[in-house]
Amino acid sequence: MTWWEAILLVVGGLAAGVINTMAGGGSALTVPLLVLAGVPGNQANGSNRVGILAASASAVLSFRSSKATSLDGSSKVLLPTVIGSVIGSVAISQIADDTFETVFGVLMIPIVILTVVKPKPKLEVEPWPAWVTFAVFLGIGMYGGAFQAGVGLVLLTALTRAGYDLVTANNIKVFINLVVTAIALPVFIINGDVVWGPALILAAGFLAGGWFGAKLAVKGGEQLVRIFMIVAALYLAGSLIGVW
Repeated sequence: MTWWEAILLVVGGLAAGVINTMAGGGSALTVPLLVLAGVPGNQANGSNRVGILAASASAVLSFRSSKATSLDGSSKVLLPTVIGSVIGSVAISQIADDTFETVFGVLMIPIVILTVVKPKPKLEVEPWPAWVTFAVFLGIGMYGGAFQAGVGLVLLTALTRAGYDLVTANNIKVFINLVVTAIALPVFIINGDVVWGPALILAAGFLAGGWFGAKLAVKGGEQLVRIFMIVAALYLAGSLIGVW
């Protein structure tokens, strides 16, 4: 890894940490940046999880330090999410690097759309039946285990539709991110899909970006971050797909 690739990962991790704090979807930037830094597709996907794990653990600890620590009744969404994350992480590790890069490049387009049209939690509506909740969170777990990027953008809406209030849903959301990553990362490690040098550099950027993101959450700040993410993500998506 060259010095400029290391700088690219530090800056990318910093930007992604800010984006995850203020808007969500930062992995849509960091996975392609790892690829641009010379890390093959599946290894980029696995290496990215090291930073996500650190950031998710930090978020969970932050919630536990506050009064909003309830995970009451979360088993109905955690169980299918855990099952799904195992399936997703094992399945994605079987595909070729080139295939992963193309698929991820295509997936970045709906992630950008979700960033622009941010899903809103549904309050005071009839909760989903148990089988629908299981199926939805099984799918979320499979996607999170396989790709991770953008999963947080839909979690809050899904949790409120599953019958949780906003405070509990926020708490469960960050815990799900941690659980999905903690389950998926060992699968990538076992398959040799984590390159530790770039992964740790990126993780440091993630943590610093999360801190700065909280400090920069001022009026107009989130909109500026969204614009930056949209432009960067579209460029990187084109690069992965082979448009340029």
